[in-house]
Amino acid sequence: MGAGKSSVGRALAERLGWVFEDLDERIEAGQGRSIDQIFRESGEVVFRRIEHAALRELLSESLVSARAVALGGGAFAQAKTAALVKKSRGTVVFLDARAEELFERCRKQDLNRPLLRSLQEFRRLYLARRPFYAQAGQHIMTGGKDVATIVEEVIRSLALQGGSKESAK
Repeated sequence: MGAGKSSVGRALAERLGWVFEDLDERIEAGQGRSIDQIFRESGEVVFRRIEHAALRELLSESLVSARAVALGGGAFAQAKTAALVKKSRGTVVFLDARAEELFERCRKQDLNRPLLRSLQEFRRLYLARRPFYAQAGQHIMTGGKDVATIVEEVIRSLALQGGSKESAK
């Protein structure tokens, strides 16, 4: 949460001429309710099942053009979902920052996140998920950087040029 997956993914896709997909947006459109509502009404276990199915559907679609996919903050920490991502052979980029900065970004954006309660709880969740994220192919520190700078770092880390047809997630 708060790492910039959607804003960086969107800007990266625009910069490279790719399609951008936000998995949370796909889930909300398919379910007709917000992520927060799904968590409140159905619980995290049901949400994770929905999330996995949405990602499986997204990955099964034919790739007409390259795309950047923003996964939800907890997606890669789910073994089944991480296995699905790895099987897709897409490159995973972990956007990272200190837990305190991520928490503040979420609070400043007034995001209604189901797992955003307190800094202590946020830090606990971040530390629990971090070992899973560390398995990503690329790791970009985003602390104190703007979106354009992060996008350029992602492009350099993946050795991409504008208009490349490789895919990243």
